[in-house]
Amino acid sequence: MEARAHLRYARIAPRKVQIVLDLIRNQPLDKALALMQYTPKAACEPLIKLVKSAAANAENNFNMDKNNLYVAECFVTPGPTLKRVRPRAQGRAYRILKRTSHITVVLKEKEA
Repeated sequence: MEARAHLRYARIAPRKVQIVLDLIRNQPLDKALALMQYTPKAACEPLIKLVKSAAANAENNFNMDKNNLYVAECFVTPGPTLKRVRPRAQGRAYRILKRTSHITVVLKEKEA
């Protein structure tokens, strides 16, 4: 039994999210939330919300015990890239790529 939560089209680059996901993978739920709360990364804010959502899904939809949950899987895939233009010297234009992410978190219950 597993509970999932997805965050799609998050306006943060996947490689920035991956750093935080590597910290919380295979951690108990309460430790994962504590790690993200005190990690000074921009990706932590939407990830805390996402992990709490997955925990609520586990508790309400699958009747899992919140105290036995751990982060079984978490991964990020690149979403569509927004292309923007920045003016440069002598009439040139440089392209700016604003990357988006699709983030998935899977929580499972520890075996007794």
